[in-house]
Amino acid sequence: MQSVYINTPLREVMIDITKEVEEEVKKSGVKEGICVVFVPHTTAGITINENADPTVKEDILSALDKIIPNISFKHLEGNSDAHIKASLVGSSVTVLIENGELVLGTWQGIYFCEFDGPRRRKVYIKIIPS
Repeated sequence: MQSVYINTPLREVMIDITKEVEEEVKKSGVKEGICVVFVPHTTAGITINENADPTVKEDILSALDKIIPNISFKHLEGNSDAHIKASLVGSSVTVLIENGELVLGTWQGIYFCEFDGPRRRKVYIKIIPS
């Protein structure tokens, strides 16, 4: 298992980490299998979505803010909205590996989703040969 570190610049941001994951797949030498990308944080998530138009990220973050505003929650740290958003987005994705490459759609990318930054975050990447 490999680790990638990400420094998030804002409280809420989506960072395309596709290239970092692709690099780990290439380094592994695995030609066929699966790649699991996992975020071990309760206020961050991981997702696959469009990476061609940057406004998609803005729309996702905007919609999540409308669905889960940072209102007065009981949690004393004041970041319950971040915990809820992370739960909705999820903490892992699994991507197929074929011919040593990630199998993603034409417009798909892997995104680290920060909901309580700025922070230094860790992402685990596990490559499993078939």
